[in-house]
Amino acid sequence: MTAPSFRLDGKVALVTGGSSGIGLDIARTFAAAGARVAVMSRRADALAAAAKECGALAIPGDVAVEDDCRRAVATCAERLGGLTTLVNAAGVIGNGTTESTPPEEWRRMLSINVDGTVQMTRFAIPALRKAGEGASVLNFSSVAGNRPFASITAYCVSKAAVEMLTRCQSLELAPDRVRVNCIAPGVVVTNLHTATGAVADYPAFLERGKVTHPLGFVGRVEDSSALALFLSSDAARWITGAVVPLDGGRALMSVR
Repeated sequence: MTAPSFRLDGKVALVTGGSSGIGLDIARTFAAAGARVAVMSRRADALAAAAKECGALAIPGDVAVEDDCRRAVATCAERLGGLTTLVNAAGVIGNGTTESTPPEEWRRMLSINVDGTVQMTRFAIPALRKAGEGASVLNFSSVAGNRPFASITAYCVSKAAVEMLTRCQSLELAPDRVRVNCIAPGVVVTNLHTATGAVADYPAFLERGKVTHPLGFVGRVEDSSALALFLSSDAARWITGAVVPLDGGRALMSVR
């Protein structure tokens, strides 16, 4: 692995969705950059493997469950000596229009993507405030947060909420010198779409991404990790309230 360009020495990071995909690679990258890392996921077996790979603390839990969020933050602070960096990478996607999405699916999407982000941050705030300057929260939205897709309405709504949440939280926590930013990826090669069955033909979906993303290719988890590392480092000390597109130009394309 190439040595990271930015360092996180002395920082303690808690990464949700840390058992796979973007969350796992962020945990891996942060650990390599000198941070003490805890990973949280509801998938216990995958979480154990991820924690072992990264040398991280494994914290089983579901971000949709308030008590799990409270416990995760407390465990991280107790076992790793505080908390300076929260990465809300846990998320789900699903198909459906307003009419076709069952109420329980709508609630599931928002409970994980929005409520989970809110709850994790709420419980982390005291520790982040104590850490002061250098502390940060990093949320994850999507290109769907500011572009409408009729086939994934609940997902679009949930990610739009995360983007506004980021802006509001950045103002709330600015007096404490705690920064809050957001990354909005386009299509990234992970198991997100396949695990949920959101895409029937994944190879064809990725191939189409070469057309829908102006740079001509889809993203890798390493792209997200590199940006997350920068935004969580002291090199980004004057950046807060930003929603950073990481989508190969996808947000610039006409809706299709």
